[in-house]
Amino acid sequence: MDSEAFVPLLRASLSQWKQRGKRAVWIKLPIELANLVEPAVKEGFKYHHAEPDYVMLVNWISKSTNSLPKNASHRVGISAFVMNDKREVLVVQEKSGKFKGTGVWKFPTGVVDEGEDISMAAIREVKEETGIDTEFVEILAFRQSHKSFFTKSDLLFVCMLRPRSFDIQKQDTEIEAAQWMPVEEYAEQAFMKRHDSFSSVAKVCLTKSEKEYAGFSPIPRTTASGKTTYLYFNTKDLTQIKIP
Repeated sequence: MDSEAFVPLLRASLSQWKQRGKRAVWIKLPIELANLVEPAVKEGFKYHHAEPDYVMLVNWISKSTNSLPKNASHRVGISAFVMNDKREVLVVQEKSGKFKGTGVWKFPTGVVDEGEDISMAAIREVKEETGIDTEFVEILAFRQSHKSFFTKSDLLFVCMLRPRSFDIQKQDTEIEAAQWMPVEEYAEQAFMKRHDSFSSVAKVCLTKSEKEYAGFSPIPRTTASGKTTYLYFNTKDLTQIKIP
């Protein structure tokens, strides 16, 4: 469809929707119709969000206060604490980003994909970066920060995983080096001591290594709509409740 045919139809439709008392109008334009974005914007539409194959536009046509939900506000990531029976943790040095060339050994990290559970994202990221197979144990802590990736807020979940293999095969494109390091040595890095967010995570992991800290385990549950989901909570201290 070209803009000359699109604009009259859009104007007529907007007039009808206003008469019917509609409050908002959404237009989802696939990438093949990108030529219609500009004329839609000229008719009062604004960007709401975009994906690789479409852009979503919205126009609040009511005289009342705009109550439309904003675009997704957070990006979700994981940091993987993997410790073997020798009290060694799996750590990496990255080839790019703010840690490039710093010599800092850090946990494998990554972003949770759309539709992916936190537990599965942690397992996947560890496998991709180090070649190590793992079993998810629990969430130990999480951090929220703002004005992060493309000005969005960020949620990072520190996850504990149990290794199922031990022979490291690092990812060459992103990882400079990977190794098993004594957990105390990891926590004693100068970088960890200089930054309280990292030192706090290190303390949590040290405490967990002594079995004196209870995290949040994923328990499968069903939502009211029938979807399978995971509820993360401290199962250790709920001894009075029978959990199937």
